[in-house]
Parts: sequence; C-alpha cells; structure tokens
Amino acid sequence: MWRTKVMVAMVIASSLALVLFYSSLNLEEVHRRKAFVEAANTVLVVPARRNATLHATLHATLQAMTTGHPQTTSRSPQQKEATGISILISTKFIQDVPKSSAYWNRRQHALLKLLESGSSGNATENKILGWPDCGTTSLERLVTNIQDFGTYPPLYQVFLQGMECRDPPILIDQPGKCTSDEWDGKTFLLLAIKSIPQNFERRQAVRKTWGREGRYEGGVVVRTIFLLGRSPPEDPDLGALVSFEALHYRDILQWDFRESFYNLTLKDNAFMSWAARSCPGVAFIFKGDDDVFANTPAILAFLHSLDPTKAAGLYTGHVVTNASPFRDAKSKYYVPVSFYEGAYPAYAGGGGFLFSGSLIRPLLTLSRFIPFFPIDDVYTAMCFKALGITPVAHSGFQTFDIREEDRQNACVHRALILVHQRSPQQMLRLWRDMHSPLLTC
Repeated sequence: MWRTKVMVAMVIASSLALVLFYSSLNLEEVHRRKAFVEAANTVLVVPARRNATLHATLHATLQAMTTGHPQTTSRSPQQKEATGISILISTKFIQDVPKSSAYWNRRQHALLKLLESGSSGNATENKILGWPDCGTTSLERLVTNIQDFGTYPPLYQVFLQGMECRDPPILIDQPGKCTSDEWDGKTFLLLAIKSIPQNFERRQAVRKTWGREGRYEGGVVVRTIFLLGRSPPEDPDLGALVSFEALHYRDILQWDFRESFYNLTLKDNAFMSWAARSCPGVAFIFKGDDDVFANTPAILAFLHSLDPTKAAGLYTGHVVTNASPFRDAKSKYYVPVSFYEGAYPAYAGGGGFLFSGSLIRPLLTLSRFIPFFPIDDVYTAMCFKALGITPVAHSGFQTFDIREEDRQNACVHRALILVHQRSPQQMLRLWRDMHSPLLTC
C-alpha cells in the first residue's frame, strides 16, 4: 500500500512537472511574439549619425519581417496610421540637402531639426508637423515665405497651397482588394497604376492585357488597382461613370483632390497609406502610368530570380542620375529657384518601377518628415534615399521608349519589362502578337 502511494505521488509530480515545462515554453513563445509585434509597431525616427549600429539592427529587423508572418493586434485606423517599423533617416540624405533660403530646403531642415530635438513621434505628431488635415495653406504664409510666389504658374500655386495635405478623403475604396478569399487572399504583385477619370479607354486596355488579374505561372497572384483623383472643376463631371466602373471592376481607388501633374506626389502618398492599411502582406509593387506597356510575365520572372536577401530592399527601374531641376517656367517639370535648390537624387522614372512591399510602411512613416515635392518620381527617390536605399538600374525598363523601327515588333517587346508610351490600340495588338503561338522570334 505504501509503495502504491509513492508511485501515485511520483506520477502526479512528474505530470505537474511536464505541464509546467510546456507551459513555460508556450509562455516564452507568447512573450517572444509580443515583443516582436511591439517592436514592429513602434515608430522611432532617429538621425542615423547618432547610432549606426541601431540603423543596421533595424534594417535586419525589417528583413526578418519580410520572411516571417508575425501576428498583429487589432487597431483603429488612427492607431494604424500612427504606427510603423522603426526607421532612421540616412546621413547621406541629410548631408545632401543644401542649406538654402529656398522654401523646400528651409522646410526640410526645420523637420530635421525637429527630429534632432526628439519632440516628434508621439500622439501630437500631426500638430507639431503642421499637418492636421488637408486644409489649404494660407496664401499669406506662402507669400511671406516665398517672395516671388505671385510669379509661380497657377497649378504650382495650387500645389503649394495643398502641400501639407497627407491624408486626403477617399471617395472610392477597395478595402478587400488584397485580402479577399479569391486566390487564397494572397497577393504577390500589386500593379498600382496612375490614371485620371477620363482615361477609361486606357484602363480597359490595361485590364485586357498586362494588367489582367489572376493566378500566374508558379501559382503567384497578381492584382491591379487604378489610382485616381477627381476631375478639375473646368472638366466634365465623370463621377457617376467612375463610380459605376469601380463597382463593376472593383479596381478603382479615388481620392478627393484635384487631378494635376503636381498632385501626383499626393496621389502616391495616398496610395502608400492605403496599401499599408489594406494590402499589408503584398510581396512586390509595380507603380506606373496607364499609358505604359508592361510585360507582366517578364516582371514575374525577374522577381522570381531575385536573391531573397536582396528582395527586401528592391527599388528598380529606368534610373536617372545626375539630374537637376528644370528652371524653364514653360516646362511642366519647372522648379523655381526660390522653391528648391540642389541636385536630384538618382531616381527610377515614374513611368514604371518596382519595389518591395515590405518597404511600404517605412517609406510612409519616413515621408512625413520630407516635404512634398512637385515631381513625384523625384520625391519617391528622396524617400528611398532617406531610407538608405539607392535605385538599381534594369535595362528592361525603357521609360524613354525604344528605337522607332522596333516599336511594333512583338519579339523586341518580349525581352523588355516596360516601354513608354503606347496607345490602347497598340497595347492590345502587341499583347496579342506577343502571346500568339504563331510568333517566331
């Protein structure tokens, strides 16, 4: 009887020990996941020169996040907008912004000084930075800070009055675009295409050719979204037609800001905010115009060929180097001396470029500390440079087009990723010929 009691006691003690052991393992895993999630959702913007080791550590964390699938907690839209991956502004970016009396330069150095003081990154960040909403910056403030403001072209003045807008109201949303049950709710490549309300014919050509959604070779999923503002007041109101199109195709995003060349930066920023919220797991993003002809199978083949360790920092396209502002007021790329001084960073042409989806949140968070610039691809490059990423040139991107004698040649286009520009009719013909079983190259 005594031996039986001892045996029972030993069994009970052993069982309790095993329960405690496995409970400790589970608890450790819970704490590890919690620490990972808290680190991933903390905004910490620190000048890179203060801590180079931290810079490397945070980038390592970013790469780790692209290969893992951390669990995230539910947050309100306001909380989601205020969170992000910890990032730093690169020393190279800071050094290359000239100190000048130009309005943009002064604004940028004021924000850098704000970061140095450590007074940002809290609940009152928007108030500190002067970005409470999408209201219009007062003309008095602009005239006071830019003495020749009255000589700026009208659309430039409109851009400056809305330069502090960071979160324009959305008119048409597609919240389930990347997370729907269709195709297992996963998106490998998101085609984000800049368009304007009246360009239905171009959008339709893209849908029927290189922007076709679905599961491609290798089982990867490609989805398409078109990015629109609203028509200028002097144009016909196409709101009802755009709403019908969005309902039918479920691929339209539209925001409540005026369409103009100088508002493309605002459109890009609005898209990044949407993607961070509605497409958080996308692997890669192609951002381009609705008049380019892209070779989607070639894009996917290139992405599949990437070294996984390099894919997390991807930013590639037709790279322009050693560029400077146009000072001719007749050019749409005009940048007044009183607005900006300095050279441009190397940038991938805005007609079409690729980048890693894991960079969306770092770029979005960091962009709040870089004043908007009226040339969208230059501004994008500024944000990448501040993140410490330089664009990598890819010969398959031909944003300035190819030889005239090759522009109708389907075999030539098979070897390219992107050309600019093509009409809807040319898109349809090229796509048909490129995929014809009769084509011999």
